[in-house]
Amino acid sequence: MTTDLTRFAHRIFQAQPFSMFLGAELTAVGPDSAEIRVVNRPEIQQQHGFVHGGVLSYLADNALTFAGGLALGGDALTAEYKINYVRPAVGDLVVARAEATATTRRQAVCQCSVYVVSEQGEEHLVAVAQGTIVRAGGQED
Repeated sequence: MTTDLTRFAHRIFQAQPFSMFLGAELTAVGPDSAEIRVVNRPEIQQQHGFVHGGVLSYLADNALTFAGGLALGGDALTAEYKINYVRPAVGDLVVARAEATATTRRQAVCQCSVYVVSEQGEEHLVAVAQGTIVRAGGQED
């Protein structure tokens, strides 16, 4: 099942032009979890040299949606989410890890933590998000 789940998730991820544009990678999936990474580079930074909040928001939103979609067993969409920025994102790599914390037939409430990782492998929390993920239209209840 994990192999099918992994293939399904990667097929969906590869079909996202914006993810490919950013150079993001889906690095881990589980039955109700996902991890997405992007390498920090000047093109995704704001004027102070921090990873732009929009990039952090993308990572949180997409990781939440993957975690929720996997928990719901299919394609999914974000119904709503909220993000709190904890500190400026300065590091070599940005990693978003999300998991579904409560799932019904139609929706999953998910949480995500976004970290920067230094060259030495140290992680620092930069954002926390929570969202409600729903099944994409056309799927059976």
